Amino acid sequence: MSTLPFASEVLALGGIVTFAAALAHLACVLIGAPAYRLMGAGEEMAQAALAGNSRPTIVTLVITLVLTVWGAFALSGAGLLPALPFTRLILVAICGVFLLRAFAFPLLRPAFPENSTTFWFVSSGLCLLIGGLYLYGIIGLWALL
Repeated sequence: MSTLPFASEVLALGGIVTFAAALAHLACVLIGAPAYRLMGAGEEMAQAALAGNSRPTIVTLVITLVLTVWGAFALSGAGLLPALPFTRLILVAICGVFLLRAFAFPLLRPAFPENSTTFWFVSSGLCLLIGGLYLYGIIGLWALL
């Protein structure tokens, strides 16, 4: 029983937005340097992709895979996919990662100087949105907090 209205739907929306983020990352791999530039990943990543370096592809595919798994956990928690192991615990961890990423960007930014200011604000805003959707769904479905 939900303690907040539409908690399941909000968690499902969080999962859908997470899948969209995974697709955006996959587009970078498929399109290459122009997509890395558009997404604000920095000229270093774009040049590495142009040079055929495998690093941008590997990093981006790992992020794509992680986001896809996270989206599946959100849909599982919302009841749209079969129950996955440790769903509640993993959703709390995922929510924490998204919210931490949203607020920690001033600390992370110096480690990735190639990433544009637009990248940091857009990606941090999206992480805040997704983390907020997960948090609402978690609280509404399970009253964990």
